[in-house]
Amino acid sequence: MTHSLTPRDQGNLPALSATPLIRLDAYVAEDGSTVVNGHLLEMGGMRPPNEAILDAVAMFARTLRAPVAATVIDRTVQQVARLRVHPDGSSRTIADEEDLPPGRERTAAEEEAFPPLARVERIIQHAQREELHAAFVLASALREHLTLRRGAEDELSLEARAIEAYLAYLRGDHMLSTVLALTVARIRCRTDLNRAAPDVARATAAWQRLWDDGQVATRGQELLHMWERLSEADLLRDPSHHAMAQAVRSRLAQGGRPVPPPSAAAALTADPDTTPAAPEDKPLKPTRRGLRRFTRRPGR
Repeated sequence: MTHSLTPRDQGNLPALSATPLIRLDAYVAEDGSTVVNGHLLEMGGMRPPNEAILDAVAMFARTLRAPVAATVIDRTVQQVARLRVHPDGSSRTIADEEDLPPGRERTAAEEEAFPPLARVERIIQHAQREELHAAFVLASALREHLTLRRGAEDELSLEARAIEAYLAYLRGDHMLSTVLALTVARIRCRTDLNRAAPDVARATAAWQRLWDDGQVATRGQELLHMWERLSEADLLRDPSHHAMAQAVRSRLAQGGRPVPPPSAAAALTADPDTTPAAPEDKPLKPTRRGLRRFTRRPGR
């Protein structure tokens, strides 16, 4: 599976002259690893992630001398929480309708303050130092927040998911890598078939490392359908892609499972009008007021 992790240029650095922060973001992975604004926090001891997040956000509020909003995706409880933190250290959770109003201007201002490409640069640096856990958690945080903010089909969200898939591959988690890469390929096949072949190839490379017969068959049939679509559209122009398509068909046949013809395989791909772009993403419970773990009194 190939996906470049080479820094693109020296411009992918934090924007020091960006406008004041509009909203920060934080992420807690399922193993408790905690990220704030694209930086992995050093937790130390048994410090709870919610305390580390509140301390980090309160520091920004004190620096700005103004309340700061924050969105926290917490995968340990499958929840997204929206916070308001004040310079005195006090904080409370707010409901969706109390959050800053949505819109392109807000998204642009947030991303000017903490550019996604600067976060990608940091991920690359961790990967090049072979700090794959840190790189993977940062990539997951980036993908989760971009997807929440922009949607799963957004170009930046897709790129972040592709990087996350590649890092999962490097870590040896080929099942997760296959799921992530297949999502990218599925979205690309639906939205821009002309650009889909490299993404289908990356998903195939991860799938080739699977050993579970059921997963090989299920994921392989979806891959085969994608290759068939590309072939019918005369988009298999790279010899290596022809070879990968044949490798999928051969492996499915050797496994003793019937390989469906294109017409039947098409039924394996859900109706894009009724299916979420990334149905395998674990749903997040909506925020609610008074979430105690993110509520602090002044001076704490």
